[in-house]
Amino acid sequence: MSTAHHPVAATGWTGWARFAGVILIINGVFSGLQGLVALTGPDSYYLATPGALYLFDAKGWGWWNVAIGAGLILTAVALFSGAAWARIVAVILAGLSAVVQLMLIPSQPWWSVIVIAVDVLIIYAIIAHGEELKAEKAPPATTS
Repeated sequence: MSTAHHPVAATGWTGWARFAGVILIINGVFSGLQGLVALTGPDSYYLATPGALYLFDAKGWGWWNVAIGAGLILTAVALFSGAAWARIVAVILAGLSAVVQLMLIPSQPWWSVIVIAVDVLIIYAIIAHGEELKAEKAPPATTS
């Protein structure tokens, strides 16, 4: 028994998948800059909210953000080429970003909700239309 493979044609939705890649690049640049600021700034960071005090090691957090930023940028570049692994990694990173934003809702509610909405849009664009990026890059099939 053979399985028929139906080629995916590029549609107007590839713009949404490209949008996801651009947002990943922007997010990567912001994460990298945030990490560099943490590395060059004070050694600790704190956030006081009613009933809680959060303390962070700025150096460890800075290196983590630099690494995540580089990963986001590399994933976005691979996403533009239609790589399957890049779609998987991009969805995982966008999902992690949304979870992290859930933790930040008490301190930055509007920003967190906006970022969660953009992450959901990125996940939708990649899952529903990410394969079309590869179809867009492929040469047109000729029939004889």
